[in-house]
Amino acid sequence: MANTEPAAIELRRLTFQYPNGRIALDEITCSIPTGERIAVVGPSGAGKSTLLMHLNGLLPAPPITSDDKTQVFVHDRGVTRQRLRDIRRQVGFLFQDPDDQLFCPTVRDDVAFGPLNLGLSREEVMSRVEAGLAAVGMADCSTRNPSELSTGERKRVCLAGILACQPAILVLDEPTSNLDPRARRQLLEILRAFQGTLVVATHDLDFVIDLCTRVLVLESGKVQADGATEGILSDPLIMDRYGLEVPWRLRKP
Repeated sequence: MANTEPAAIELRRLTFQYPNGRIALDEITCSIPTGERIAVVGPSGAGKSTLLMHLNGLLPAPPITSDDKTQVFVHDRGVTRQRLRDIRRQVGFLFQDPDDQLFCPTVRDDVAFGPLNLGLSREEVMSRVEAGLAAVGMADCSTRNPSELSTGERKRVCLAGILACQPAILVLDEPTSNLDPRARRQLLEILRAFQGTLVVATHDLDFVIDLCTRVLVLESGKVQADGATEGILSDPLIMDRYGLEVPWRLRKP
């Protein structure tokens, strides 16, 4: 029987141009089924971060206001200004730099910020904060100032805050950047345990192999290749054409 469940994310000829005239995204059409783990890869400047910021209405600014202009859909609902609050309940966004998300005096306050803005009771917020911190292994740091933590620890606190909002979709921009091997491994384990849909933009192709089942290759704002992870990342013609290198573990003797 065919799956009639709406896609977690659907892009319909998504196009975006920056004020200086540069076209960052050029008619991208893509469907991401619920529960899929997909990586967006490509050279620097390909449009990866710009694409991700459209998935929960961070771009364009100001957000569009009517369905007939909508190019991004989350669970079959257009990402418009009127729906922005609901969309952001469903789509959690992890920025590349954790300092873009942490601004409270303690870890607990930062993790609670999102749930509090959902209008939840204090008891429910505290329950979610405890669960979020436990999920990322940071329960013993709740009273610390985020500035005292390592980059990896701050990223885990950011992720705890997102998980506390219980999104159905996680969108992550370069999640392993500036992480040491242990922090990277811890992050991978956390994301493997997440039950929803994942969209990851990264240059860390070994991380992609370990986490994602599908890859989009983005270059010059266009999707240049789309397929199973190992099929795409092991193809030397595709990888070389778009400024990437086949990971060592996928290279043929």
